[in-house]
Amino acid sequence: MTALARIAALYRHPVKGLTPEPLHAARLEARSAFPGDRLFAVEVGPSGFDPEAPAHISKMRFAVLARIPALARVVSGWSEASGDLTVRAPGADPLTVPLGQADGDRALEAWLTTVLGDEANAPLKVLDGRGHRFMDDPKGAVSVLNLASLRDLSERIGRPLDPLRFRANVHVEGWDPWIENDVAGRSLKLGPATLKAIKPIRRCVAVDVDPGTGERDADLVGDLMRLYGHAFCGLYLSVQTSGEIAVNDPVEWI
Repeated sequence: MTALARIAALYRHPVKGLTPEPLHAARLEARSAFPGDRLFAVEVGPSGFDPEAPAHISKMRFAVLARIPALARVVSGWSEASGDLTVRAPGADPLTVPLGQADGDRALEAWLTTVLGDEANAPLKVLDGRGHRFMDDPKGAVSVLNLASLRDLSERIGRPLDPLRFRANVHVEGWDPWIENDVAGRSLKLGPATLKAIKPIRRCVAVDVDPGTGERDADLVGDLMRLYGHAFCGLYLSVQTSGEIAVNDPVEWI
């Protein structure tokens, strides 16, 4: 196992299914999810989500790439300071709304319904988690992508793969390929923060969607099964001790 590794990139996804947003730094808090990540979702409904008793439900009840590939053509940006979300898409006027406020949420729903067209085959509704995070897996507080594993997969299938297909919070450079599949239960340091490896991330057809075009142009789940005998690519972590992490911080196993 390679001893020297570093954080190569950090991303948050304020609205589940919409654009990853790069960060230079982020403060991880013990027993909490990655900051600013999956705070909101857009149900393709009704989803059955109850904001008064929030609980994990299947991602396929939301507007996500696995269900609506065209969603990748929506480029979004969220201001943590103002709470405003700006969305853009080819052929549509840009829209800026106060996310989490009734008027803004209704405007976003209408805009997305027009942009997505027939792919939005049920009413869209913006959901505010109010502290609940709309994770694919209830244990997925922080997600990590090992860039060496991605390169190995890319080389074997003979085409480059954009890391953004995998929608991870932390990209790590310097690990050996696929070590993340055998580290459940181990602890590591991201900069000053301590985290615990929970389990590898089992992938679905969302990774088959090109994040730039919104086209489903691959069968990466099939490739993973054919080449490695599993559908894993990435690692879920839980935060044990708090700390401010930043791009280029060291990543060290304990």
